[in-house]
Amino acid sequence: MDLGLADRVYILTGASRGLGFATAQALVADGARVVISARDEERVAEAVAALGGPEYAAGLAADLSDPATPRELVDLAQDRFGRLDGALISVGGPAPGTAASMTDDQWRAAFDTVFLGSVRAARTVAAALPEGGAIAFVLSTSVRAPLAGLGISNGLRPGLAMVAKDMADEFGPRGVRVLSILPGRFMTDRSRELFAATDDPATATAEAAAAIPLRRIGEPAEYGQVAAFLLSPAASYVTGAVVPVDGGSMRAL
Repeated sequence: MDLGLADRVYILTGASRGLGFATAQALVADGARVVISARDEERVAEAVAALGGPEYAAGLAADLSDPATPRELVDLAQDRFGRLDGALISVGGPAPGTAASMTDDQWRAAFDTVFLGSVRAARTVAAALPEGGAIAFVLSTSVRAPLAGLGISNGLRPGLAMVAKDMADEFGPRGVRVLSILPGRFMTDRSRELFAATDDPATATAEAAAAIPLRRIGEPAEYGQVAAFLLSPAASYVTGAVVPVDGGSMRAL
């Protein structure tokens, strides 16, 4: 299938590694150009090189909690590649802990980055998109069912899913799509670090896989290919949707 990605340009935040980087790889492989951001300048530079260098990718070391970041990303895309067709908006997870154990400062910090940073980025990108543009929020299965020990995520991610629904209604008449993607367990660098930190990494990995109906942890490329499709013109009638990519692990409808 031709996804229609040739020469299209996408912004991907939090994409120096993990699922964002896997999506950037899938987009570039199908002919798109990408602008990626993350907080670590060295990792951003390494990711740009891995994506084929400046002909295919541009990078910006930035934090979505900074109000100036979304505009800088839009300007970089338009200045470097001459257009903008969409964005994958991802922000790192907030501190672990139950909702009641988190302090006001922790809630405020997470809200500024995870929630407001994502909303600000989406509305800035949407204002620059032509008809046929698309925005995808990278959220969590906590949108539909709480995850133990992740109280702040359980509180903020469902709200972002409703923001995406609201924006889909608002921008739909302009031909701009907005949707949410709910990743499950994937074997990212972060997952490997978490497994390595346990007393028995092999057992922890096996137990995590056994809890997934497909009996395995997903590979980042399996997420990236779905995300690239949803951002592409091939998914032109998909908007307002909440799409799980989780190997069947989520039990809610």
